[in-house]
Amino acid sequence: MRFPTDIKLLWETVEWNYRLLRSHCRVLRSALPRTKFNKWAKRYASYSRSRRPSKKQKRSLTRGLIRLLGKIHPILSDMEKEHSINYTAEREKRRRATATILRQQSQLFYKGERPKGRIVSLDRPYIRPIVRGKEAKSVEFGAKVNKLQVDGISFIEYLSFDAFNEGTRLRSTVYLAQGLFKTKTTILGADAIYATNKNRRFITAQDIKTDFKRKGRKTKYHGQYRLLAAMITKERATRLEGSFGTDKEHFLLKKIKARNKKTGTLWIFFGIHTSNALKIGQRIQNQAQKAA
Repeated sequence: MRFPTDIKLLWETVEWNYRLLRSHCRVLRSALPRTKFNKWAKRYASYSRSRRPSKKQKRSLTRGLIRLLGKIHPILSDMEKEHSINYTAEREKRRRATATILRQQSQLFYKGERPKGRIVSLDRPYIRPIVRGKEAKSVEFGAKVNKLQVDGISFIEYLSFDAFNEGTRLRSTVYLAQGLFKTKTTILGADAIYATNKNRRFITAQDIKTDFKRKGRKTKYHGQYRLLAAMITKERATRLEGSFGTDKEHFLLKKIKARNKKTGTLWIFFGIHTSNALKIGQRIQNQAQKAA
C-alpha cells in the first residue's frame, strides 16, 4: 500500500465513481451527465507531475475534487434507485466507502475536524493510520497486534486494524498465558507503556516480577531488583523485539498483499505461527542431535 494523501484518495474515488457512471449509462443507453471530469483529470495529471506543488494548488485541487465527487455521487445514487441496480457484495462495500470518503473529506476540508474512523484507502477501507513515532516511519498502515511470547513462542493476544493502547491489555495477556500453559506467571517483561499504576497494582497483587522502572525511594533490595530487571529487559529485547523484525522480514508480514480484512488477519496468523513452527522444529532437531 502506497502512502496515502487526501488528493490521491479523492482522485481514486472520483475516477472509480465516474467509471461506474459511464458503465451504467452505456448499459441503460442514456446520455452521460455533464460533470467536467475531463477538466479535473487534466488538472490532477498536471498536479501529479509537479515536484513541489504549492499549498494553494493543493487546496484548489482538493476543493475541486470534493465538489466533483459531490456531484457524481448523487447522480449514481439516483440512477441506482430509479433502475433498481444491484451490486456484488464487494462493489457495494466500495460504494459505501466512497460515500464515507466524501463525508469525511468534506468535514476535514471545510470544518478542519479530523473524522473518526478515517478511511485512507479505497481498496481497503478498513485500514487506519497508526501513529508509531518512529524516526523513519512516523505513521504505519495495517493491523496492530498485542503479542504474547512464552519461551520464544508467540501468540496473538489481540489484533485490530484500529489504533489501540496496548498498555491496557496487560491483565488479559497474563490471564491468557496462564490459561494456555496452566501455570502461574511469575516473571514478566514488557515495554514502558505497560507500566501504568493500574498494571503495577495488578502485578503486585499477583506477585509477578517485572522490569518496570520502580517508583519512590530506593530500598535495600534496589541492587538486586536492578539486576533482575536488567536480565528480564535483555531477554525481552533479544527475543520478543527481535521476533517482530524476523516475522516481518522472513515471514511476509512486512508487506501483506491481502485485499480484505479476513484474508489480512489470516495472513498475519499464519505468518506468526509459521515462525513458531520453525522454532519448534529447530529445537526438536537440536535435542535429537544432542541425544545422538
